[in-house]
Amino acid sequence: MSTVLEAAAYSADGARRRHAVQLPADPFDGRVHEAVLHQAVKVYLANQRQGTASTKTRGLVTGGNQKPWKQKGTGRARQGSIRSPLWPGGGTAFGPLPRDYRLGIPRKMRHLALRSAFSARALEQAVHVVEPLLFEAPKTKRMTALLDRMDLVGKKVLILTDGDNRNVILSARNIPDVEVRRYRDANPYEVLRADTVVIEEPALGTLAQGADLGDLPARREKRSAKAPAAAGEADEAPKKKKKKAPAKKAKAAADKKAAVKKPAAKRPAAKAPAKKPAPKAAKGATAGKAKQPSRKKG
Repeated sequence: MSTVLEAAAYSADGARRRHAVQLPADPFDGRVHEAVLHQAVKVYLANQRQGTASTKTRGLVTGGNQKPWKQKGTGRARQGSIRSPLWPGGGTAFGPLPRDYRLGIPRKMRHLALRSAFSARALEQAVHVVEPLLFEAPKTKRMTALLDRMDLVGKKVLILTDGDNRNVILSARNIPDVEVRRYRDANPYEVLRADTVVIEEPALGTLAQGADLGDLPARREKRSAKAPAAAGEADEAPKKKKKKAPAKKAKAAADKKAAVKKPAAKRPAAKAPAKKPAPKAAKGATAGKAKQPSRKKG
């Protein structure tokens, strides 16, 4: 039992429609076969290899036709050729040679992998349906504006067109991480590699209307319009506070200065007990003590 999957629908200029659309059961059946996906991706990547890496074995390197020195009596290890893999400039042991890396996959397995890839992206809400992209001429700016309005800037996007649309291909070829393919040429690897898949509506045929998505884009635009005003008010409030801040700082500085001056005035009073009259009193006391012996003598 397949699951009915839905996707958000957009107009040709990137505006989101109020209602989603129901995706067709083929290829969006809602079932994901991970093992088949793994096999399909492995086959695709293997088929991209050129297989032109080449090295020379000891039989292909020039030179080394004779024994460098005799077998015994030199005290050195025996050698049969200067083109041995052990010698600098010698051949390569078990190096790569040109070969074909291509792998095959059954047709039914390939179709199952493609359905699984589309279903995986649809279950993640990463499939968008857009009206036919009718570009009169190649224009990168128009394609960038379309992706910006669909909130897809900075993401890996795969655009699948209904047929050959050269203007769309030329408009997107200078944008990083944006690929344009025909819908019938899609492969599981590119579908899984993309963060979002954008499909032209005619490529999927007649689509039934889906759930009501509401008017979220309009609300977001209103909030974004109010946000700058609130930000401006928030900026003005700190400015007013900044004007009052210098007066408070001046008062605080004056209080600190007054607090610093008061201890300076009291410092002499603190030093008063430590004046020299105390030593004089000590001298008087010593004089009195000196006179007592004189009285005893008298």
